[in-house]
Amino acid sequence: MLRLQLPTDPRWVNIVEKNIEEILTDHAWCEQKAASNAITIITINSEYPDLVTDMLALAKEEIEHFQMVNNIIQQRGLTLGRERKDEYVGELAQYMKRSNTGSRVSGFVERMLFSAMIEARSCERFKVLSENINDKELSAFYRDLMESEAGHYTTFITYARKYGKGIDVEKRWREWLDFEASIISKYGKSESVHG
Repeated sequence: MLRLQLPTDPRWVNIVEKNIEEILTDHAWCEQKAASNAITIITINSEYPDLVTDMLALAKEEIEHFQMVNNIIQQRGLTLGRERKDEYVGELAQYMKRSNTGSRVSGFVERMLFSAMIEARSCERFKVLSENINDKELSAFYRDLMESEAGHYTTFITYARKYGKGIDVEKRWREWLDFEASIISKYGKSESVHG
């Protein structure tokens, strides 16, 4: 369904397990950023009532996920660390900016595909975590979140197709997949969701 070209090496989980506090902190901030992204989409595309409704629901869900991760952090006696820079998302953002032809529709499609890509990779990483981590609580937690991320991915792709008039969204998505494949091999080496 996600069509990602390069799967995460399951051995990445061995890195994650050495520093659970770090992956949880990084994950918490990823959820906060996802909520902020949904709010930004509303701010610049308020003329689409259905999009606004769905982005409000998505933002609320992402904040709930942030709270869930924070609860796990606190229950384990850990501390929510400072926000981390996400190099992977930064590279995707640069690609989005370079690819935007300057039209409003192009900008909209690029933002939707950028968001879909992040959700797709997060979904894939959560699947790898759920299937390989030794911690039973986190395994179940990441299984549930994997399903949620898949739904978010679908939401963004659906809106790109719905409002991307005059743009070959399928071709553009294949280009996004190719770009992501060209950068992802340098990630998966740290205890962060995308790192």
